[in-house]
Amino acid sequence: MTQKKLLQQVRKLSDRMVELQAPIRVLDAVNWDKQIRQRFFQDKGQRLPDITLESYQKRDLGFDPQALRYAFSALEQEISRTIGQLNPMARLMRRMCTEYRQVLRMVESRGKPDFNHYSVELYGHPHDVFHAGDPTLAQLAIMLEEPLVQLTDHEVFPEESKDISAEEAVSYLDRVLSQSMPGLNARVILSDGIVSDAAAGSDYIKLNKDVMFSQRELDLLEAHEGWIHVGTTQNGLAQPYLTCLAKGTPSSTVTQEGLAVLTEIITLRSTPKRLSKLVNRIRAVTLASDGADFIEVYRYLLDKGLSEDDSYTIASRTFRGSLPDGLPFTKDLAYIKGFVLTYNFFRVAVQKGRIDLL
Repeated sequence: MTQKKLLQQVRKLSDRMVELQAPIRVLDAVNWDKQIRQRFFQDKGQRLPDITLESYQKRDLGFDPQALRYAFSALEQEISRTIGQLNPMARLMRRMCTEYRQVLRMVESRGKPDFNHYSVELYGHPHDVFHAGDPTLAQLAIMLEEPLVQLTDHEVFPEESKDISAEEAVSYLDRVLSQSMPGLNARVILSDGIVSDAAAGSDYIKLNKDVMFSQRELDLLEAHEGWIHVGTTQNGLAQPYLTCLAKGTPSSTVTQEGLAVLTEIITLRSTPKRLSKLVNRIRAVTLASDGADFIEVYRYLLDKGLSEDDSYTIASRTFRGSLPDGLPFTKDLAYIKGFVLTYNFFRVAVQKGRIDLL
């Protein structure tokens, strides 16, 4: 096969992968409805949220997970046949097919014990270590917790008022992103269907219409959601043959979130409170992995000084896709895990004189 024909095949199969993964929306599949929050607070936080296996099964995913798994399996075989098993592009694409099949198995397992099993395979476990003899992610979170608490309590880092409406935030981010990312046409839109304050897509950032923002939070969103999530996706879309590089698998989530957190820090947009939030997410996942239920995690966060709303948000992130007394969704480990791995990569590259790798 000529090089030209090979690249044409790569483009064809890569486009096919992009098409197959398009309907998969993991967070949409696992997030809890707003009514669950409302009922939890109506019950004064005394009863577990009303989430059951049936709650997930009756949600329309918009696709058949089993049929899609078979389609990815067929695509993986076609990649091996037409590009070759040892070709580096083929290895990358086959690995992505494997991860997408794991994602689909996880989605199929919502509300079942296997959900946590697939989540751990894709995103990791709080008791994972980076190297032999290193602290686990859970231990690292504990090590970071005390100095961050001391910093957040210090008057040098006063609480910034959240006095910017979501509508005003949309206008502001639209303006600054058009200046810092010219030509990418990143859109900023309002949404009432997300649990977090903000979320990024391929060319847009969604802001929760019910949230008020501070100026520092908007600066952080510009760097985290805009420069990293939207920017790297647009870079992937610009690839002439491996178009699948515009789509992130769970293994790239760790790098994405790590790079985003590192960018927050080196541009001086992050704060001790922001890092404390990331640490609290690890602590919540750790507690749930060790057997705590939703209410126990929620009360732990309250005891740490978080508000009722923030405590519920972190606890619900921890148990989304699972049951309130089940094992957790471990995606929130990606932020600190990715930060450590990305920072170490930068550090070693500089030490070894391999700036070209960066």
